[in-house]
Amino acid sequence: MKKVALLSLFSVLYIYSGFAQKAPETKYKIATVGFYNLENLFDAENDTSINDEEWLPTASKLYTNEIYRDKLGNLSHVISLLGKEETPDGLAVIGVAEIENKRVLEDLCAMPKIKSRNYQIVHYNSPDARGIDVALLYNPSYFKVLESGPLNVPLKNPDGTPYATRDVLWVYGLFNGEPMYFFVNHWPSRRGGEEASAPSRALAAGVAKAKMDSITAIHPDAKMMVMGDLNDDPLSPSVVNVLKSEGDIDKLEPGEIYNPWANYYKKGIGTLAYNDAWNLFDQIMITQPYLNQNQDGFFFQKAVIFNRPFMVQKSGRYRGYPLRTFDFDIYMRGYSDHFPVYVVLLKKIK
Repeated sequence: MKKVALLSLFSVLYIYSGFAQKAPETKYKIATVGFYNLENLFDAENDTSINDEEWLPTASKLYTNEIYRDKLGNLSHVISLLGKEETPDGLAVIGVAEIENKRVLEDLCAMPKIKSRNYQIVHYNSPDARGIDVALLYNPSYFKVLESGPLNVPLKNPDGTPYATRDVLWVYGLFNGEPMYFFVNHWPSRRGGEEASAPSRALAAGVAKAKMDSITAIHPDAKMMVMGDLNDDPLSPSVVNVLKSEGDIDKLEPGEIYNPWANYYKKGIGTLAYNDAWNLFDQIMITQPYLNQNQDGFFFQKAVIFNRPFMVQKSGRYRGYPLRTFDFDIYMRGYSDHFPVYVVLLKKIK
C-alpha cells in the first residue's frame, strides 16, 4: 500500500523524547470525534406530520430550496475543516442535532467538500413536535456500527399528558477495531426559565445515565462518549449531579465521567451566546478508560471549540456571536448559532 494511502486512514503523530543521540520515537494514530448543532437543518418541503411550516418557501422566512442548498454548503464547509489540523481525514465520527430527517443528512453528506469521506448515517425519527432529531455520522474507514437505538425521554406537561422531545441516540460499534459507545443528546430547552425547566434536562440526563450504567455493569471498562447540545453548561446540576461528571482529572471518583469543557466554561469561553453572555451547551464527555495513556487503545489528548473568524457575526445586535442562518426573518448566510466541538484521540503504533 502506498504511503499516501496509509496516511489517509489515520494520521500519524511522531513524538521524540529524551536527549540521547538515538532517542526512541513514539508514533501515534490520530482520530477526532465531534458534535455540531446544525441549527434548524430543514428541507424546504412540507411534512404534514411535524410542525415545519416555518421552513417553507411560503413562510415569512421565504425558506427556499436555494437557501436550503446554501445552508448545506456552509455546514459542509465547516464540517470539512473540523479536525483537519490534526488529521487529513477530519472527523471520524460526528454527532449532530436539529436535523429534520434522514434526507437532509443524505444531502449534507453528498456535498462536494465532504462527499469523499463517505459518511454513513445512524438516525431515528424522534417524537419531537418540531420534528428535529439527533443523529450520528461516521466514516466507515474508522467506525463499524454493530448496534444502535433511540432512548425515549418521558417528559410530561403540567396536566400529566406526554410532552414530546428528542430521543437520546446510542450507538455501539468498533472504532478501529476497538469497542466504543456514543450517546448523542439534545436535551429540552430552557424555555420558561433555566430553573423551571431544569427538571426536564435532569430527566434526559438520567435516561442517558441509566443506559450507561447498564453497560458498565457488564463492561466496567467500556469506552463511552456522551455528546450533544445539552442546553446546560458543564457545571449545571444535570451534568454534574445526574451524569456524574467532573472537570478536574485529579478529582475524578470511580464511576464519574470526565468533562474537558469545564475549564473552558470557567474561563468564560462558550459555544453559543445569549444576552451577551456565553454558554457552553455543546459538550463531549468521556468515561475514564479514555484517560489511560499507557494502553493499546485510543486515549484522550485534547478538546477543541472550533470558532474560526468566518463563523462569527461581524456587526449588528449579534456582533461577536456565532454567525447564524437567520436573524428572525432575515437570511444571514450563516452557519449555526452554535460553534462545533471535537475531541482528539491518540493511539500508539507498535
